[in-house]
Amino acid sequence: MHITDAPRPSRRTLLAGSAGLVTAGALGQATAPRAAGLVTDRPALTSGLQLGDVSATDGIVWSRADRPGRMIVRIATEGAKPTVLQGPWTDPTRDCTAKLQLSGLTPGAHHEVTVSFADDEGREGESVTGSFRTADEASGATTFVWTGDTAGQGWGINPELGGMRSYAAMAATDPDFFIHSGDTIYADGPMEETVIEPDGHVWRNLLIDEVTHVAQELGDFRGRHRYNLMDENIRAMYAHVPVLAQWDDHETTNNWYPGEILDDPLYDRENRVDVLAAQARRAFFEYQPLADGKGRRPWTPEGGGRIHRKVARGRHLDVFCLDMRTHKSENTANTEDRLTPILGAEQRHWLIRELKRSQATWKVIAADLPIGLVVPDGDLAQEGVGNADAGKPLGREQEIAWVLKAIKDAGIQNVVWLTADVHYCAAHHYSPERAAFTEFDPFWEFVAGPINAGTFGPNDLDGTFGPHLDFVKHAGEPNESPRVGNQFFGHVAIDEAGSFTVSLRDAEGAVLYTRTLQPAEGSEGPIVDTGRTGGSALASAQQQVMGSIVR
Repeated sequence: MHITDAPRPSRRTLLAGSAGLVTAGALGQATAPRAAGLVTDRPALTSGLQLGDVSATDGIVWSRADRPGRMIVRIATEGAKPTVLQGPWTDPTRDCTAKLQLSGLTPGAHHEVTVSFADDEGREGESVTGSFRTADEASGATTFVWTGDTAGQGWGINPELGGMRSYAAMAATDPDFFIHSGDTIYADGPMEETVIEPDGHVWRNLLIDEVTHVAQELGDFRGRHRYNLMDENIRAMYAHVPVLAQWDDHETTNNWYPGEILDDPLYDRENRVDVLAAQARRAFFEYQPLADGKGRRPWTPEGGGRIHRKVARGRHLDVFCLDMRTHKSENTANTEDRLTPILGAEQRHWLIRELKRSQATWKVIAADLPIGLVVPDGDLAQEGVGNADAGKPLGREQEIAWVLKAIKDAGIQNVVWLTADVHYCAAHHYSPERAAFTEFDPFWEFVAGPINAGTFGPNDLDGTFGPHLDFVKHAGEPNESPRVGNQFFGHVAIDEAGSFTVSLRDAEGAVLYTRTLQPAEGSEGPIVDTGRTGGSALASAQQQVMGSIVR
């Protein structure tokens, strides 16, 4: 089925909410223009609402109108009378999206928020209500989910299967927040109305024009984001689970790096990746509920906006969101005998500085690429950190080695890496006892995804940092349909005592693997408290990557 725009959601109230508000600031404030002619109806909402980067006292609320208008936000704590906040005016220069920064929120409380837009006559239109929990600084207990890879490999919204139902499985765990580890859209993956699966099933995609071809113009990138927000499962989750959004390659195009020129006939109007990435970045900041990490200044078309940032989630948890795309080096064999960027100097120094400052028990590094998995880009080049050489750090591995050594030298404890990207789930333990490079403390890396895309894997492990495969669950064949159920997300629960329990789960939310870590003492890294459950043979990690299928 093919439609031209997202349906307008009806009014709804999701989880009853919370919190007191002291101040609020508009992101992207503009002056309302006077409409020419009489307005006969009022603004409607096309894409629900989103909440983002929520800490103990701050957060961001996002929505989109179907026409120019001023964002109006009402927020209340525990059923109290709501505070009414005036947000920015929005218009087609922002695709009628708007964000409002919230500050002065009550820590550890439920907040209810209602969003609407008013036209230039001051008449409010349709509203949508959601809720969220701020971080609890007192107990420190929290739960969250993470995954990546939404609407990839031609697998979009299938109404016959209930849409992107794995989002409902994540929401059913009642998490305090959600880390989207990248590939929030697939700007480079055209969709067709039907896909014949290997077993004969027919997959039927809901379509809009923007998803039927690769994105080469700003409107195409915007349309991809709008498309995902057409899914009822996503809208329902985002209305009450704040997201920490990251980007990876498919927000722009597969395996991209700055300066690349595409040799692909599908890119017949624009093949300069720098141009495509600028448009993709603008659409990402228009549609994702995040502001600039440096003082939370707003992103504007004129500049600003930073994807790497820290979000504090109470006394037990700080989350460090990385950007492993913006400063990435060219995809070569990745064997340069020099420091080669995957983070860039400014970001890696920021990361160590903020890790040193962190007083949280656990420091979660949310990475959009895995450390130890080999991710080829064609026959000769490498897309990620690993280079299939188990020896000393080379290429991008040198920058990760720098980070790991700096963490050890500073005595920073309880660092856990979470990631997605490779379209299967796994648990990796890294230790200098098994590594060619030994100047780091042991740590865990947990991999999840996809959440609504083709399933692949497993990838080879690179031995430079001494990874051990503790668990893996992957596709039975390349580009396995989401219908099969091998869609994966991760879940973390931190209790008041600081125990960190991570589980990997499938499309229905069934637990495949779990492990509990206790806060470390000294510099020995996280101590394993309980063994894993579930699993696949270790030998499967050594299988070859399945061809060069786009992932």
